[in-house]
Amino acid sequence: MEISGDHPCLRSRWIYGTMIISRFGRLLATSACAGRRGASNLTIFRDLTDEELNLIEAVPVPDETLFGHAHTIEFDIAPPGRWVGVNWPELWRYRDLFLVMAWRDISVRYKQTALGVLWAIIQPFISMVLFTVIFNRVAHITSGDPNVPYPIFVYSGLLFWQFYSTTLGNASNSMVVNAPIIQKVYFPRLIVPATAATTALVDMAFASVILGGMMIYYHSAPSLFGVLLVPVLIIISVLSALGLGLFLAAINLKYRDVRYAVPFFIGVLMYVTPVIYPAKLLRRFPAIEGLMVWLNPIAGVINSARATLIGDGVFEPSVLGISALMSLLYFVAGLYYFRSTERYFADIA
Repeated sequence: MEISGDHPCLRSRWIYGTMIISRFGRLLATSACAGRRGASNLTIFRDLTDEELNLIEAVPVPDETLFGHAHTIEFDIAPPGRWVGVNWPELWRYRDLFLVMAWRDISVRYKQTALGVLWAIIQPFISMVLFTVIFNRVAHITSGDPNVPYPIFVYSGLLFWQFYSTTLGNASNSMVVNAPIIQKVYFPRLIVPATAATTALVDMAFASVILGGMMIYYHSAPSLFGVLLVPVLIIISVLSALGLGLFLAAINLKYRDVRYAVPFFIGVLMYVTPVIYPAKLLRRFPAIEGLMVWLNPIAGVINSARATLIGDGVFEPSVLGISALMSLLYFVAGLYYFRSTERYFADIA
């Protein structure tokens, strides 16, 4: 593509996208990717909103020498190999875009709300109160340990469950929500669902304040090992949620039924996860307990968190190891499917 020195785009914000193309050797013009030959890849920036332009400007500014010497921009477009891998150097170059998109999701989550981030505390707290009244007072379900009060038992489970379910839900809908950007600008698509975990992590951090207050009230001090284990539990939860989220996000672009099925699936999954009841209740049903341990990694995360943070039950490294293994398998499978269908995202979004 030839650009003359007096081209009008050189005096506007649009040329910045062209410089990004030259910097990263990637094609931003989705019209050209879709096969519409002859379409100028400069015209795509005329339809971009200010928010989308801000996302583009998050990419580091290219070398100044490009403005004075590079009038011809070459694109190196190579087909993917048989094994659809992840271009980690490319993801690292777009780290600023990841941070911008993550901050956008965090800032707009509670924008124009009266309570703001307090909703991150109110939601799990109200759920804890309702579960305590219904399942503990009425249905007489206990924590399984007489030394662990049911409110702190259920809240510790809700803390990790809401982090997992929020990450899964946001990742599943992320590609549809960001479809206008995906259709117009090239960037590593993996960034979009990856930002889903950031909002849930911020909510979890605020909600942890209530857990700390409950530990003080019930005189339940966490062990040092439990505190050090929390980052590991979060990583396992992220891998499991993103594994399913990547798979559902790719399908959601083609079949919009997914957006209606995911909330129902998450609601059902909560009741087959030991959030409101102890896992000991399932020991009478070994087959069901085995399926939960192997197929539901978040169950092992919640059991391990309760055992190490509030002293409910005994920590079982084998159960946590199974959860980590299955989370990794879910993530690899979801990542492979996402990458193998990525080439069609701009066409069907």
